[in-house]
Amino acid sequence: MTEPSAQPPHEIAVEEHVRIPVTDGLHLSARIWRPRHGRPVPAILEYIPYRKRFGTRVRDAHTHPWLAGHGYACIRLDIRGSGESEGVLLDEYLQSELDDGVAALEWIAAQEWCDGNIGMVGISWGGFNGLQIAAMQPPALKAIITVSSTDDRYSDDIHHMGGTLLGDNLSWSGVMFAYNSLPPDPALVGDAWRDMWAERLEANRPWLGEWLRHQRRDAYWRHGSVCEDYAAIRIPVFAVSGWTDGYTNSVFRLMRNLKGPRKGLVGPWGHIYPHFGRPGPAIDFLPEMLRWWDRWLKGIETGVEQDPLICAWMQDSVPPNPEYDERPGRWVAEAAWPSLRIRPLELVLAPDRHLVPPGDTVETRGLDVQSPVTSGLASGKWCSYANAPDLAGDQRIDDGTGLVFQTAPLKDRLEMLGAPEVHLTLSSDRPVAFVAVRLSAMRPDHRVTRLSYGLLNLTHRDSRQHPEPLEPGRRYRVRVAMNDIAEAVPAGHRLRLTISTVYWPLAWTPPEPVKLTVLTGESRLILPQRPIPADDGAPAFGPARRAASPPFTSLAPPDHRWLVKHDLGAQISELEVIDDRGVVRHDDIDLTVGAHGVERYTARPDDFASATGEVEWHYTLSRDTWSISTRTRTRLTSDAENYYLDAEQDAHEGSRRVSSRNWREVIPRDHN
Repeated sequence: MTEPSAQPPHEIAVEEHVRIPVTDGLHLSARIWRPRHGRPVPAILEYIPYRKRFGTRVRDAHTHPWLAGHGYACIRLDIRGSGESEGVLLDEYLQSELDDGVAALEWIAAQEWCDGNIGMVGISWGGFNGLQIAAMQPPALKAIITVSSTDDRYSDDIHHMGGTLLGDNLSWSGVMFAYNSLPPDPALVGDAWRDMWAERLEANRPWLGEWLRHQRRDAYWRHGSVCEDYAAIRIPVFAVSGWTDGYTNSVFRLMRNLKGPRKGLVGPWGHIYPHFGRPGPAIDFLPEMLRWWDRWLKGIETGVEQDPLICAWMQDSVPPNPEYDERPGRWVAEAAWPSLRIRPLELVLAPDRHLVPPGDTVETRGLDVQSPVTSGLASGKWCSYANAPDLAGDQRIDDGTGLVFQTAPLKDRLEMLGAPEVHLTLSSDRPVAFVAVRLSAMRPDHRVTRLSYGLLNLTHRDSRQHPEPLEPGRRYRVRVAMNDIAEAVPAGHRLRLTISTVYWPLAWTPPEPVKLTVLTGESRLILPQRPIPADDGAPAFGPARRAASPPFTSLAPPDHRWLVKHDLGAQISELEVIDDRGVVRHDDIDLTVGAHGVERYTARPDDFASATGEVEWHYTLSRDTWSISTRTRTRLTSDAENYYLDAEQDAHEGSRRVSSRNWREVIPRDHN
């Protein structure tokens, strides 16, 4: 097994701006770390649009130099239209992006410092395109590490969940709208920066409009969804995520469906690499990557084939809190997935609002639920970025707006690994209706911690591609899958299931008020119960190590807050999300960067046309006498028939405004 050293064995050289030719005659900008000796070595490519010059500069420095010092050429490549790369960035995962990636792999493999063997690593966007490019089978690509990514762009990404429209559609569109308004760094591209910036500003638009035009699982979403053909991926895959991340489920699907060498790792973390992992414990992930690359890029026997198929952090019970530094628990492992030792634990929904074993006699009775628009203010974010209080809070805040069932106090400790699900027999009084289900644990002091949740647009009950309206009053049998979990619930705690018709702003509201009637006796909660073995072969991970940080100076501290406000007189509730990333000077490149974002979600409890979401970002870049500032704003509203999108972009060079644009789009709702 490869043993990492505290000091990597090779001295490295760093190239700040290497132009790599790709398609359409364009050149993309790369930063490259590689051993100074110059002999051919394998390469590791990270391919993302988040601006290597400053956006991921600190994170890159913590990772790539360490791997390069262990005998790899590490390439951090900005996608076309981002950072110092030429062209414009028009959407996620376009075929041109994937073709550029393949061309970059071919260029890297042909360099005298590369031995022709390449891996791809990436979190989020980089994890996506690692899977997608692997499915294209470029010869030089031998293995990937995909972190916080998905195999299904429609059903399990920021856009939709169970056919409902996620609030992160708006949030993430606002982030990329802001990123795409920024220029390249003149210190690297010279006088061409101004023309490149003008081209970007002219091409920039809120991507939310395009996403909203595809409300069902059509060809737009099938493109880039490797679940369409898992067999196309023929190289080893290491899939990683965290329990507070938005992309946990894909690890389990990849382990189930891929056939080649593979392994999965799920920790307590949010949307972040495990060696930065928060909530902790962070782990020593750099050696785990090195073991993977040494095996599949260098042919060294490191023992990765003998690792468990899935290693997961079994989380112990904690009080509800929207932010954790650490999650207590232990590592558990499974040699196969699905695991034969995980058994379904079935509980029946009873009319007295209890969850009871299936052997009990339970009356079939209809119970109604009709939630206000503001049901969900304690839901947290679909995907936690681990830098803010963005997790679900005490569920008592929202449970009063739903239909609640719970068990008696548990007699024994219960451990679960996998995806809980709910089978409901129900009817609706409207043709378009949503259902949200939440699994929680109620502590003896009655505080309620959410364990998992699931959403279903009931018009998608039979097909994500061909939704059909409900017939009001007719009974339907539906299955609502929740997110995968690894949770331990102590004896004396109660399990709770909550059903609501709204989960806003995590998901956008249905077009009008809906009353669902849920039949007890016929409706069930099914839990993935895992036995509690004394020893299941789980590995031990050491504390995280990282390479040294580049020099930087914090000029203004970051500020991350979530604020809920209720105007009782006006009957308006507001969630304000402050994402102020402060002001930082990157001392080694003398570049000062400021970023400040605010999201606001407002609604009146009984007015389904009142739901409003707004995202605004301000960026500043400066060096000596050069200064840039941009402001982007995106606003989404709706009524029963349409979504209404409004957006603004302003950009200044010094005190001179160089761009001011506005957008207005009306997009019909499609069974949504």
